[in-house]
Amino acid sequence: MQNLGLCGIDEAGRGPLAGPLVVAGTILLEEILGLNDSKVLSEKKREALFEEIKNKSKYHIVFKSAKQIDEFGISYCLKSSIEEIIEKLKGFTNSFLMDGNTNFGIQNLQKEIKADAKYPSVSASSILAKVSRDRFMNEISSSYPNYNFAKHKGYGTKAHIETIKKFGRSDIHRISFKLKALGEVDFGTQNLLKF
Repeated sequence: MQNLGLCGIDEAGRGPLAGPLVVAGTILLEEILGLNDSKVLSEKKREALFEEIKNKSKYHIVFKSAKQIDEFGISYCLKSSIEEIIEKLKGFTNSFLMDGNTNFGIQNLQKEIKADAKYPSVSASSILAKVSRDRFMNEISSSYPNYNFAKHKGYGTKAHIETIKKFGRSDIHRISFKLKALGEVDFGTQNLLKF
């Protein structure tokens, strides 16, 4: 095994009402200037860094669909994505660090809150995950013209919730994510509000 250094892991899309969860793992091979948590970077800066990260790293990106999230749960989808990343990149490192407060019981996975702002490889993963997810939501938006996914990326904005009230959920919405604004209560998947 080569040891190329720390593999940082981060996700995008844990909380939206629609669209995938995207998890990325990155081992940087060269220094990249300007890395930070994707949430504090402009879209233009994230896009520029995305290509540079891909060219200067070993990385793996995993998508979990809304249907997978509904079937297995968000925690399982996140854990299985991390396990896939570790499996794909373990030939290059034995050091894995995730942004967050749990390692899901995965051996050799370190965790640290705000790691995406402290460790360049975690920042890089934050950017890969965010840009990959945003691009997906932009591309799919034209297939769902009523929902304007390109604008809110599936997050629970007031406009998005109003659209769900008017048109119901699309097939890329997470039906397991209940909306108090719609009078939904989470009693399990047998009692989903029907549109």
